Formats: sequence, C-alpha cells, structure tokens
Amino acid sequence: MKLTKPQREALRLKYDGLCAYCGNPLGDRWHADHIEPVERKLEAVRKDGVYSLRTTGEVHRPERDAIANLNPACAPCNIDKHTLSLEQWRDLMQRSHEVIHRDSGTYRRMKRYGLIVESRAPIVFHFERVVAQAAAA
Repeated sequence: MKLTKPQREALRLKYDGLCAYCGNPLGDRWHADHIEPVERKLEAVRKDGVYSLRTTGEVHRPERDAIANLNPACAPCNIDKHTLSLEQWRDLMQRSHEVIHRDSGTYRRMKRYGLIVESRAPIVFHFERVVAQAAAA
C-alpha cells in the first residue's frame, strides 16, 4: 500500500512523532509498519547461475494492507520486528538475554562484574502505554 503524503503525516503523528514500539523520536527515515504482518510473496530469480529471492509485490494477507493496520515505527524496531506478530516479537525480545548469555563471553563477563543487570520486566510497547494512559484519564 502506498500512502499519500497526508496519510503518512497522519500516521507519523499517531503517537506524536514517536515510534509506536520503543517511544523514541521517529526522525526522517521512519517506517510505516504493518502491526499484523502482510508477508510479501517471494519468487526465486536466477542471475549468473545464482538464485536469489525477491518480492513479487503481492502479499499473503492483502486484507492486512490497510491504514488501520499500520503503526509509525523507527527503522530499528521495524527491521527487528520483520514479519513477526506483536506477540511473537515481544516473546523474542523477552528471551533475547538467554541467547546473548549463551553466545557471548563478553556479555557473561559484563554480567558477572555487575555491568549488566538483566530484567524480567514484561515488554510494554509505547503505544500500549499511551492507550493505557488515555483509558485512565
């Protein structure tokens, strides 16, 4: 879906110019993220004997390619979320410390010396805090 300039500006302002997920300012190169993923269809393309995948432009869930299913997101959040649902992404982030602990000696050392303190606090996205605050008001 291609947003018009007014639609894109309205989406940017949905959370006062902040990323719907982390709450940081969007900046100039922000993304319009599909809250529930549309998952673009891919095709194999052969060039010089090497196959690669590229998008066909079609989506698996076209009903999700709608303004109501968009959130403004900073590039790092949108790229990290990729094609995950919000709950899949939240679960992945919630378990990230386990992967880093397993794979990084530097992380384990920093943790051992108290330079890193892990938190088991649940991940609450910025838009969820905004909605909760509005409901409480």
